[in-house]
Amino acid sequence: MTARLCLHYPDKRLRSMAAPVEVITDEIRAHWQDMIDTMEAMPGVGLGAPQIGVMLRLAVVDASEERGQAVCMANPEILHASAKLRPHEEASPNLPGVSAVIERPRAVTVRYLNADGEIEERDFVSLWATSVQHQIDHLNGKLFVDHLKPVKRQMLIKKSQKLRKSR
Repeated sequence: MTARLCLHYPDKRLRSMAAPVEVITDEIRAHWQDMIDTMEAMPGVGLGAPQIGVMLRLAVVDASEERGQAVCMANPEILHASAKLRPHEEASPNLPGVSAVIERPRAVTVRYLNADGEIEERDFVSLWATSVQHQIDHLNGKLFVDHLKPVKRQMLIKKSQKLRKSR
């Protein structure tokens, strides 16, 4: 397949809810492959479909050290989140050049449709959990900067836009 271009903020699609996936088809699998290729090209540890302009509830996550372990999810939802938080410096190709430390639950249990069209429940911890939560945010029209206080959020958005214009 192919690596796709990521949308840049303030594209309205980044602030829109993605549509649920009814059934896993070859087209959905092709989207997942493009998303994996895009994630690897960044390089990153996850990608939500809206980041590349596909307005479906699709996400891929690969926080493995050796890579090639991507988990493909349709309609992911968090069933349980740990009370213990884990800080991690997050970034997004949709806001290039900026990052921020975000605290999210250290572990989550997620239900989703897998590549075979079956409902699967899986526990994710550490960086895997952070990435899954980050991608679900994208499916809900949220960016990592939305977890920051308004002044810091605006500062990072302006910085990213200035960096992008100077290239």
